[in-house]
Amino acid sequence: MTIAIVTDSTSDLTPELLAQIGVKSVPLYVLFDGKMHKDGLEIRPQDIFTGLKAGKKTPSTSQPSPAEFAAVYTEALQVADEVLSLHISGQMSGTVGSARLAAQEFGGKVTVVDSRSVSMGLGLRVLRAAELAHQGLSMNEIVRQLEAAASKADIRFTVDTLDFLRINGRIGGAQALLGSLLNIKPILVVKDGRVDSGGRVRGHKKAVADLVEHVRKYTAAHGSTRVAVMCTPGGEEYVKEVRAGLAGMQFEDMGDHMIGAVVATHAGPGTVGVTLEPVTV
Repeated sequence: MTIAIVTDSTSDLTPELLAQIGVKSVPLYVLFDGKMHKDGLEIRPQDIFTGLKAGKKTPSTSQPSPAEFAAVYTEALQVADEVLSLHISGQMSGTVGSARLAAQEFGGKVTVVDSRSVSMGLGLRVLRAAELAHQGLSMNEIVRQLEAAASKADIRFTVDTLDFLRINGRIGGAQALLGSLLNIKPILVVKDGRVDSGGRVRGHKKAVADLVEHVRKYTAAHGSTRVAVMCTPGGEEYVKEVRAGLAGMQFEDMGDHMIGAVVATHAGPGTVGVTLEPVTV
């Protein structure tokens, strides 16, 4: 039984990498400047931040339709016996709901999994799924291992400005102003499929140090670990600082990744974070 893997654009895996591992990606949408744009295909995060600086309104995002998923599933099932469809947390987006509606048309041949994560949290899960499918594992065994990985995986990040979190309802306006005045940097985590507080530190350098120390503690606790670093535009220098802090640590390096337009809309410019997952689950 061959298994095809489908994901969505919030995995933040490049088109080149997706093609290399044989995974199909369905784009989410960004409504910006009066137009609907396909994430990663028709709009980049830099386009959003440049537009906002020019005075355009804050964009909104939306999930693909069930029909879009159905079209991809139909294509995938021409060359595979089953489809595993792996997506952004249902707590963050209706994407997994659209996928499940579409899957009902395929008589049990499509299995939809909520990653309970986003960005490289989802991306690492997709890479694992592709590895396991290539090894010939059954659908049940792949899903079991993905669930085990999800229970141990970790995303930790910090943002350069609190404004985008405030606009998107993460924190109140007064807190955002206070944080900006005191140069407080929030440390954020993805927990149970949602963005949650992981603490606060004073200043950018301490925020980077927090991320580095978190990797150190995680690898000490879990042993062999996959580590990916991700950022939005404006966070490239922060990635270099995180990398400098990680120098000498032993882990499986999953690379640096630019966060796509949909997730960047909510995180804002200058975001940097780490995604961690045990190699063996």
